[in-house]
Amino acid sequence: MQALRLTIDNTLPEDWQRATLVGRVWLPGALAGPAVVIVRDGQVLDCTAQFPTLSLLLDSESPLLAVRDARGTALGSIEALLANSGEQRDPARPSLLAPVDLQVIKAAGVTFASSMIERVIEEKAGGDAQRAEQIRQLVHEVIGDNLRDLRPGSAEAMRLKQVLIDQQMWSQYLEVGIGPDAEIFTKAPVLAAVGSGSAIGIHPGSSWNNPEPEVVLAVDSRGRIHGATLGNDVNLRDFEGRSALLLSKAKDNNASCALGPFIRLFDEHFSLDDVRRCEVALHVEGRDDYVLNGKSSMSQISRDPADLAGQTLNDNHQYPDGFVLFLGTLFAPTDDRDQPGQGFTHKEGDLVRIASPALGALHNRVTTSDQAPRWEFGVGALMQNLARRGLLR
Repeated sequence: MQALRLTIDNTLPEDWQRATLVGRVWLPGALAGPAVVIVRDGQVLDCTAQFPTLSLLLDSESPLLAVRDARGTALGSIEALLANSGEQRDPARPSLLAPVDLQVIKAAGVTFASSMIERVIEEKAGGDAQRAEQIRQLVHEVIGDNLRDLRPGSAEAMRLKQVLIDQQMWSQYLEVGIGPDAEIFTKAPVLAAVGSGSAIGIHPGSSWNNPEPEVVLAVDSRGRIHGATLGNDVNLRDFEGRSALLLSKAKDNNASCALGPFIRLFDEHFSLDDVRRCEVALHVEGRDDYVLNGKSSMSQISRDPADLAGQTLNDNHQYPDGFVLFLGTLFAPTDDRDQPGQGFTHKEGDLVRIASPALGALHNRVTTSDQAPRWEFGVGALMQNLARRGLLR
């Protein structure tokens, strides 16, 4: 299997030349550090002197106008940046980072009927992939999978809840799937996400896990949604299935959160309605010649993206530097990879591609969290770096 290489064709939105794209790159040299960039006319412009952090740009009065008025230092072509952002990187040249810095990385879980049912199966199976198949048919018989039109928290949803309780099939996942309150959790610490082309990490103790291809909203400190990107909410099904109290260990490990390639801002050509219509494709290719294809359609989400953002930031919880929000996925792989009844799980070396025509594609190769590059550049390091470069004022 060849090394992963990023190109315009395999990374950027189909209409990238008219898209408003913002992101972050790592700059080399004596004053090495992260830079806030925009893509304009095929060139990458460093706007860090004007906006030291991406969160500051998104929190401006009008991020779209700020980007259009921005004047920056040319770093070269977008083609050259992408070519140096795959698995073979020249440290003397700029490379792509995750398009998020001080924003908190949040995620909404159980927002699609199919994934909700799979979470119920995980719970009933106690994290055992072989037992899951035995339970899957029973759960489908009782619950079904035609819950797309059921509004969470409605009277109809509460009636269904009582039926499921009577059938002894009620679950904590159904509570957040069809109840009034969404599941909103912190996916990863600030600055811990990896970008496209980087390795993603699976906890070495996990034997049942999967990628989660998702659309991710970019939201400012006032709750305004300014754009979207793609994300991989890497998930350990065995850990979470054993106990919901292991959610943090199932979700938050070194390199277990991938975002990118860029945030596409809302403008005349892209809006929240386009997010609501997004089709997200997943492609996994293993060194064992295994291939998995799947898709997730945002049109089937059970909670509107704006509602999920509103349940994240409100009078009860604020985010002074904004946040990004994974919206959940319809896709939950159940096909057997090796032995019958064992379902899907990652193997080291898997190449994962998450793509959507309007947002481009996010590429990452699977390793274990203890073998992925260590996360060592946190908030303190960022502040010291910006100060050393004379970018704080």
